[in-house]
Amino acid sequence: MTFLGTTEPQILALGTNRAAQPTQPLVHVLGDRCAGCQECVVRCPTGALDLDVTTWTVLVDQDRCVACGQCVRTCPFSAITVAGAPQVSPRLALEVEHPASLEHDRHETRRGIATWVDALAEAARCLDCPDPTCVRGCPVHNDIPGFIRALGTGDLDQAHEVLRRTTFLPDVCSRVCDQALQCEGACTWSLAGAEPVAIGALERFVADNAPVPPPAAPTRPDAGAADGLSVAVVGSGPAGLSAAAELVGAGATVTLYEQRDELGGLLRWGIPDFTLPDVVARRLPDALLAAGVEVRFGYTLEPAGLEQLRSDHDAVVLATGASLPLGIRLPGSDLDGVWDATRFLVEARHALTTGGPLPGVAPETDRPTVLVLGGGNTAMDVARSARRLGAAAICVDWMDPRFAPVRPDELAEARAEGVEVRFSRTLTGLNGEEGRVRSAELAATVQERAAERPRVVPNSMERLSVDLVVTAMGYRIDPDLAALAGSVPVKKEVPAVPDRRWIGSGILAAPAPPFARRQPVGRLAVGREQARVLAGLPRLERTWVVGDALVGPSTVVEAMAQGKVAAQAIVHHAPRRPAEPWVAPRRVLIGVESRGGTTAAHAAALANGLVRAGHEARVLPLRDIRAGELAWADALVVATWVEGFVLAGAGPAKATRSWLATLPPLAGMPVGLLCTYAVSPGRTLQRMRAEVERHGGRVVAGAARSGRPKGHQLDGQGLGVLLDAFSRPNADAA
Repeated sequence: MTFLGTTEPQILALGTNRAAQPTQPLVHVLGDRCAGCQECVVRCPTGALDLDVTTWTVLVDQDRCVACGQCVRTCPFSAITVAGAPQVSPRLALEVEHPASLEHDRHETRRGIATWVDALAEAARCLDCPDPTCVRGCPVHNDIPGFIRALGTGDLDQAHEVLRRTTFLPDVCSRVCDQALQCEGACTWSLAGAEPVAIGALERFVADNAPVPPPAAPTRPDAGAADGLSVAVVGSGPAGLSAAAELVGAGATVTLYEQRDELGGLLRWGIPDFTLPDVVARRLPDALLAAGVEVRFGYTLEPAGLEQLRSDHDAVVLATGASLPLGIRLPGSDLDGVWDATRFLVEARHALTTGGPLPGVAPETDRPTVLVLGGGNTAMDVARSARRLGAAAICVDWMDPRFAPVRPDELAEARAEGVEVRFSRTLTGLNGEEGRVRSAELAATVQERAAERPRVVPNSMERLSVDLVVTAMGYRIDPDLAALAGSVPVKKEVPAVPDRRWIGSGILAAPAPPFARRQPVGRLAVGREQARVLAGLPRLERTWVVGDALVGPSTVVEAMAQGKVAAQAIVHHAPRRPAEPWVAPRRVLIGVESRGGTTAAHAAALANGLVRAGHEARVLPLRDIRAGELAWADALVVATWVEGFVLAGAGPAKATRSWLATLPPLAGMPVGLLCTYAVSPGRTLQRMRAEVERHGGRVVAGAARSGRPKGHQLDGQGLGVLLDAFSRPNADAA
């Protein structure tokens, strides 16, 4: 078998070769601290660690150590130190090819990996970690070591098969992701202070050299699980496309509602061809059309329209994005010639495609100047597009360059193409003639810390002649759509105590790697994960919200991840329109707050009865129930003991009250209430009901019990009321 001039034996040899390193690292284990927990042993990617079962401490094979630091980051007792530089060969340098003449040039400037030799050499840098932090850094959790392992054997089809389990846009994400803050920043080499594996370039190599498969996958375990399910997806950006593809693969009937006259959202109009070629951006939309997805263009979502969608479909996915640009409130902001980035990018794309002139400026203007307000990636896209349309482009951003959000490669490429980027500058006013903008007033700013608001430097004013001003300072969710979705945007919060699996992986132990621009990649990943899990919960009855519409402006891969999770939740719950026959909940989650064991015993008896009645039931302590557990359930039971005295006001236990107060939107989820008491339940059930309904839950039954149940038997007037409530429609016995 031959690949691009390289034979199979050569491929296998390249895939296992590592560059020799001059200095051997030294690992030291502090015996008085080592507890023999083996956290380091199970996570060492080179097998350099073992356990001495006589002393119950770690043994080290120094010759195998590559100084990746995984043991240091995962040791809960700080019992290991590693001296010496990481033993990894240099990272592959990728080329950027700027055209000799920028005029109307749309060719992609970033080159991918060109040969198998280069691909295999880079793949060989991967340590194939047992608990890969790169996977946690990827918002969609691609099996990165898995696809690189397949690539290392020369099997492109298998590499693609691994990727398609989690992503629908490998060709897009490999081009537009900010990998330094995601998978590559979380690579174990990056966490060790070295250069990570070029994961994005390897993913692109797979996607560019093997056909991208269609969304429908007959071999999927859930293929056909959603047969007969009708779903409306509003918006066809990465979140909507991902949701549609996941639903089609499971057998659902999907209708895409799109405001514009083409599919793809910002992938089509918001990212220029020189970064994301149109032929790549069109692949998934074209595949969905070929799979039979119905599309309705020119659709604008209105409040009444959401109710109509729920009437016409079993479930609705709102992927409407964050479409309102942040504007400026300064003198002259209402002049002609002040545009937002969306308008400019759409019209510039058309001009570049058709060979037209720079939009927004009179054709006879000699070498016009475009002032771009903002210094992020969108601003660079605007400025580089303006350069290709014959303009001088100047970007200004009031942030210090140390804290600017722009990707370094985006900034370098823009400057290489003649874009002038001025950080620590802010706009203070615009001047015009005959109603059109003619000049801008700028002032210098100073900023000492990233969290600090930049301050204007007195007496630092300058005036700049301009022909067009484009605001590229970010976007926000349309308030009307936010009112429809309810309680958005959600925050990407990091819990005070993150999931122990995230802590154990070591991703949180390297707070700000150099490759990640000193950004906290671990905390960023945990925050994204919280939002991804929340995407699996409906925000309204039979209505899920995903992507920028859920969290505000984010990234393509985050939006894709959330769309996929929402679609999986729809398949999991299989919601039906009210006109359909009522279906009893299949999965009941019982959350328990129990001190003496009485409440837990009643919860166990209820779970036993639910299982005998054909339901699935899980019993968990309330403190362990978060969004992910709620996303599994079709119904919820909250079980607590009664705290306080009758005269002083008996109510649910304090821990239960705290948990109820932090509930996410329950979107009509059926909820049962259970309390156990010694003297009297007081108003416990009423107080719980009020809190559940405040979060959108539908209380269907409640029971207050004194004493322990007899074995696992359900009495007809107590727990039996809860059981009966989940087996008949429209129950409301609380």
